[in-house]
Amino acid sequence: MEKTIDLSKSVFEICRDHPEMIEVMGELGFENIATPGMLNTAGRFMTIPKGAEMKKISLEHIIEVLKQKGFIVSE
Repeated sequence: MEKTIDLSKSVFEICRDHPEMIEVMGELGFENIATPGMLNTAGRFMTIPKGAEMKKISLEHIIEVLKQKGFIVSE
């Protein structure tokens, strides 16, 4: 199955479609996403680009890591 990440989707939608993304997000610095309830609240409106901006994490770095993990990233 193709593992495509659409950066315009919410973190909740991405993690629902690809549960392994919860761990990947934690590795990238978004460790709060694994906190019970966080995915179902903030994750419903937060996108990866918005989160990257808030956490001051380079979006280019995130995309590179996702590609290394076998994901295809669409923007």
